Amino acid sequence: MSTFLSDRRARIATALTLGDAILLVGAGEPVPLPEGSDQTYPFRSHAEYYYLTAEECPGGVVAFDPRDGAGGWVSFVPDVTEGERVWEGRAQLPGASIATLEPWLTTRRGRPIVMLGAPLRGVLADEARSLQAREQLKHARRLKDATEIALLRRTAVATAAGYEQMRASLRPGVTERALQIELETGFFRAGGDRPGYGSIVGLGANSAILHSTPSSRAAVAGDFLLVDAGVEIGRYMSDVTRTYVVGTPSAFQRDLYQIVLAVEERALARCVPGAEWREVHVAAAIELTAGLVSLGVMRGAAESLVEQEAHTLFFPHGLGHMVGLGVRDGSGMEPGRTKSPRASLSTLRMDLPLRPGYVVTVEPGLYFIPALLNDPQRRARFRDAVNWPLVESHLSLGGVRIEDNVLVTAGAPENLTAAIPKAL
Repeated sequence: MSTFLSDRRARIATALTLGDAILLVGAGEPVPLPEGSDQTYPFRSHAEYYYLTAEECPGGVVAFDPRDGAGGWVSFVPDVTEGERVWEGRAQLPGASIATLEPWLTTRRGRPIVMLGAPLRGVLADEARSLQAREQLKHARRLKDATEIALLRRTAVATAAGYEQMRASLRPGVTERALQIELETGFFRAGGDRPGYGSIVGLGANSAILHSTPSSRAAVAGDFLLVDAGVEIGRYMSDVTRTYVVGTPSAFQRDLYQIVLAVEERALARCVPGAEWREVHVAAAIELTAGLVSLGVMRGAAESLVEQEAHTLFFPHGLGHMVGLGVRDGSGMEPGRTKSPRASLSTLRMDLPLRPGYVVTVEPGLYFIPALLNDPQRRARFRDAVNWPLVESHLSLGGVRIEDNVLVTAGAPENLTAAIPKAL
């Protein structure tokens, strides 16, 4: 077994308060396609299993018996059949035969079972203990080890290559789909395994659709282009957003972009040990709102507008989330915390203090989203907070988002994706 896996398992064994319980972590099973084509959806081991094994192993189980100390970890793997060798070229993974899992459990009968990863059929787990263990594992996984950080650096390099190739193709007439092809081709050429998630490519008004799927829409001079995409390598991924203008930006577009860029740079600098993410988010929301007030889009004091949630008309999401083994790896609450009732924090995906070894996205944005801005209830609630005639003149403009991935260190934060240019 690799040293990093041994170290990782030892750290997790300490982080979980198992007592006398046995831990089982399932990889999951392939899911057949519905049309009976003898095919399955692409298999991915459950992230909790992968974290402890670094293997894509359909049907695999990793187990831990705390009575056996550091040597209490056992990996159980299915026996590869002749058909799998012939049709798929599958090789036998190292580990004990899955057929020996039942006898292993039999010798431990009567002890509680904590189940993580994908559940196993026929195994009765202690639900309360399993829920507690899942939260403990999530919190422990927030700290990225050296192997994880090395993978994230590789994904950042490959992501930069894709953005560079895509940017070279940006001109009037090119479609969102064509830009996606250039972007993802660059990812693969630079060593990426796959896109980390569905690439978001939005031109014009589509740049205000937070998860816009690339379409046949063609670029027109003056369009915003918002691209949110990243590479996956070894199950670890980057999550990056850049916004461009096709041709020459208008003064309003340039001003809007500069507001978001300045807020993003300040938020990146705030990602230091001990910083409360909720406060980093609120500071960014106030600064974005102040920028809109300076443009005449909003009216009032920025702090008051944020406390009223008026900023969510134009900044409807949180400042960011954790990233790593998955696009929102480890996000959530600090252990012992409950969701804050504070209105200005309603859109947060995580609420915790930052620590060295955390990797988070910082992604402020300002958008003109018709679904929000044309809502009668919101218009009534914020009738005095918004310059509605000016907003109506920009309803088809789209939006701006800028996103980087930052590693929290003992000193200054390190922007892992800084090599991807942020020129409008």
